Amino acid sequence: MDVRFERCCGIDIHKKKVVACLLTGRKKEIREFGTMTDDILNLCEWLKDNQCDVVAMESTGVYWKPIYNLLEERGFKQIVGNAQHMKAVPGRKTDIKDAEWIADLVRHGLIQASFIPSREQRELREMVRYRQSLVEERARELNRIQAVLEGANIKLSSVVTDINGKSSLSILRSIADGQTNPRELSALAKGSLAAKTEELTRALRGSIGEHQCRMLSHQLRHVECLNDEIASLDEDVKKNERCRASNRIA
Repeated sequence: MDVRFERCCGIDIHKKKVVACLLTGRKKEIREFGTMTDDILNLCEWLKDNQCDVVAMESTGVYWKPIYNLLEERGFKQIVGNAQHMKAVPGRKTDIKDAEWIADLVRHGLIQASFIPSREQRELREMVRYRQSLVEERARELNRIQAVLEGANIKLSSVVTDINGKSSLSILRSIADGQTNPRELSALAKGSLAAKTEELTRALRGSIGEHQCRMLSHQLRHVECLNDEIASLDEDVKKNERCRASNRIA
């Protein structure tokens, strides 16, 4: 079988250790490293000293990411393979270690490389995914607020389209503070919602007690915190996109 890379390394990554198999010509050397930053830097130095052309690893879990980042910073060519595809390649002996198998596959060009975006893109995606998780958590918290309101027979959502809007939050804060007069509450409506004062007054006439007020107070603080974090992430995403655009122009 043709050799694609004369000097290559296969890495088997675990939570607390990394097993690396380095192939240089006919020579094979296997070493074990920890997963602390100092340990991975030692791995980088070892690979550099042996003039390793390419490093291959499996894309299992999240443990490969810091190793990939540190190797990337030091200019190593890397191949991240799909674990299922690599295990499905025929010819593996049962007694061969994972690191040796990965090294043998990469040496002969048999690893189907996964697409790994640039570091800037990876960081942007991480922020966007985290933002999405906060948006989903906010939706769950708003549903909990809605459940408390329904329990008190307050039909705010029948009049407003978004209970996370400015007027709705102002009304909910007032309810949490103990205000129960529906006319006083409906007077807090602003913008287009102010035209629905009578409808709001009817919707806000309920039976809310001290327990519901405390629940709303906790839930509203959580929603407001999530709103602030989402807004902050929006700014970070915009900043990241501006930096990427300026780098492309440069």
